Amino acid sequence: MIAAIKPTGSNTRGLLAYLYGPGRHDEHLDPHLVTGFAMLGMPDPGRDENATLTELGRHLDEPVRLRNSEFGKPVTDHVWHCPVRAAPEDRHLSDTEWTDIAQRIVSAAGIAPDGDDLACRWIAVRHADDHIHILATTVREDGRRPKLHDSGIRVGDECRRIEKDYGLRRLKRGDRTAERRPTQAEMHKAERLGWEQTSRQWLQDRIRAAIPHATSAEELLAYLEADDILVKPRRSPSGDLLGYAVGRPGDLNKDGELIYHPGGKIAPDLTLPKLKARLESSAPEEHSTARRNRPTTPWHQATEALDTLRPETAITSADEDARTQAHISALGELIEATAQAAPADHRAQLRAASAAYARAQRSQVRAEDRAAHALRTAARDIAHTATGPDGSALAALTAALLWAAILAARWHEAKGHAHQADAARQAVQHLQSAADAALASTLTALEARRPGEGTRRTLANDVRAAVPEHAERILTDPGWPALATVLADAEASGHKPHQLLQEAAAQRELTTARQPARVLITRIQHTARNPAPNRRAEAARLRSAAARGVGQQPFVAHPPTTPARMPNRPRR
Repeated sequence: MIAAIKPTGSNTRGLLAYLYGPGRHDEHLDPHLVTGFAMLGMPDPGRDENATLTELGRHLDEPVRLRNSEFGKPVTDHVWHCPVRAAPEDRHLSDTEWTDIAQRIVSAAGIAPDGDDLACRWIAVRHADDHIHILATTVREDGRRPKLHDSGIRVGDECRRIEKDYGLRRLKRGDRTAERRPTQAEMHKAERLGWEQTSRQWLQDRIRAAIPHATSAEELLAYLEADDILVKPRRSPSGDLLGYAVGRPGDLNKDGELIYHPGGKIAPDLTLPKLKARLESSAPEEHSTARRNRPTTPWHQATEALDTLRPETAITSADEDARTQAHISALGELIEATAQAAPADHRAQLRAASAAYARAQRSQVRAEDRAAHALRTAARDIAHTATGPDGSALAALTAALLWAAILAARWHEAKGHAHQADAARQAVQHLQSAADAALASTLTALEARRPGEGTRRTLANDVRAAVPEHAERILTDPGWPALATVLADAEASGHKPHQLLQEAAAQRELTTARQPARVLITRIQHTARNPAPNRRAEAARLRSAAARGVGQQPFVAHPPTTPARMPNRPRR
């Protein structure tokens, strides 16, 4: 059940005309009162042919008129409107049930608390099977204004209780991170103008697409202007940027003036302070012993940045949560940048993933944006690259994005962030499709040059020794011949297959993987690009890093431990 509070100005009679009228598309049927502040003597134009909308409007506005006659400054924002709608799959509720629901809503909102004889005047009108409209005038009988601060949160909580009491579809509790729903007026305007999205939805997509291209708020606004978005910055006398609003070309009000939307009205995480925190955060100090691989493309660098993410769903400190939230937010920027720069035949699923993931980027946890500098740098590098990825690089990156989104969903779920967990899971579905498509051509090429039977038997023994708990699933996976090719190629380059298998399995757990061989292919192809490590130098680096506490942060993987030495391999 959804209750959407909509302050609508001062025209009580005008709103009544809509509620009792035929609707914009003749969808209103049998409009009538189901309840109100005092049903005895209440005029109901839907049931009484002698009652008029003007009479009902005056009845509701009486406390407003009395207050305005006593005080010099008139009240002009007194109309409170709250449609309350059941889910499409819910049963049809009776008028008696809607009466109880309406009374609970106005009590929770503070319009008419239980037992308050001097509360605001209100009515509930029903003109459809699945919803009612509550209209109230926000001046009490004693002339005071009601306390409506946080009324939306209280009403939402009451709706969750109503759903439970009436056996209706159970929705998730709101957390103030949702973007504003499009209004009926916005949706009708978009339909009238032939737009697929309302202006705020269209602007949100453009801003999110621009974020990976900018390193400051000023750069972001300049990028938007270059993309034909109308930008209205708000500056201090010294020229410092204090805020901004953006407009869609052709979106005009009734006076022919362009409509501008402040960033915070488009989405909660698009306010200027939050954008500046994300875009202008400095890089954390990098340890001097950090491992240096050979020069890579932006696509490989992005995969390496994602390699540091790990599952972290246990109870953590506020600082660790802040760093995790930063990585989750930056992951959305990397998905968006990848969607923009990927080959055309791979963009649809990546763009869908980016759109679905937007809600997962923000929660009530305040992000320590500096912690995610590496991911944001990777996103900017991809956004600015002029060359697309080769097949294996795209497959590795989409697989890494998929795993990172799975980790984000798990963390949100562990923290009780229901809406964000759902958004991340929706993104996972699109990323899974993108990863499958990216790997398809690579699989075909690898399977075409599968190693001989003897080599495959030897490599199968490596699999059983390195990841015994997953060995049978890997060896019976249709992708096993391609994985055998990858392992044989890596061994020819000086790598040890069992070590690569162990490291890949530690990086991405295989229990939940649908096709574990495919997961290992992308992980091992990416790792085997680098020269085989010098074991003695790597051990020294890890000891030094451990002594200084490097890498001990949430959502960041510790370097994999060195696997045990395997027996000598038979000659082939």
